[in-house]
Amino acid sequence: MHNANHQLLDERALSKLKWRCRRGLLENDLFIDRFFKNFEQTLTVGQADALGQLMDLSDNDLLDVLLERKPLDAVVTADVPLACKDMQEVLRMLKTKPLTH
Repeated sequence: MHNANHQLLDERALSKLKWRCRRGLLENDLFIDRFFKNFEQTLTVGQADALGQLMDLSDNDLLDVLLERKPLDAVVTADVPLACKDMQEVLRMLKTKPLTH
């Protein structure tokens, strides 16, 4: 099972994830759009799961975490398991500046 987390996300799962990541705040959408532009080709199942957990946060909490106004552990609830290495990695990826070509 651990190896499944390192497999690349297939096209259908990527499409579903993008749909799930649509947010109500433009600021969050900007982070998420940049994330997909930078990483969609290399996104693993584990990273996708972690991103899905982050999408369980409210728009305001997600933005606070992305802008580092609040730590992740201050906004998670009991039903969003404070994760894992993958969630910390995805947060770092969400904050990554655009890749230059």
